[in-house]
Amino acid sequence: MKDVETVRVGKRGALVIPALLRRAYNLKEGSLLVAEPREEGILLRPAAVFPVEVYSPERKAEFLLNNAVTPEDYAWAVKEVRKLGLDPEKIPHERPGDR
Repeated sequence: MKDVETVRVGKRGALVIPALLRRAYNLKEGSLLVAEPREEGILLRPAAVFPVEVYSPERKAEFLLNNAVTPEDYAWAVKEVRKLGLDPEKIPHERPGDR
């Protein structure tokens, strides 16, 4: 693969990335790229895409209870879990001091 490829800017700023580069970087139609302004020009690189995790009330309760460090934190977490309509005793977790 050559170190440098020349591309032409089309209508509305569209670029066609050479096939060799698309294959090398696994770029498909619809792939997301990040365009970064740099002193020497524009850097295009693949965007990192992470799936969004939607937390259930039970998962939120688990976070609250497991992140409690002191007995006071734990008491607060228990109240918050109850506000979620859940029984803290039914949520898998470790109490402070049990760890």
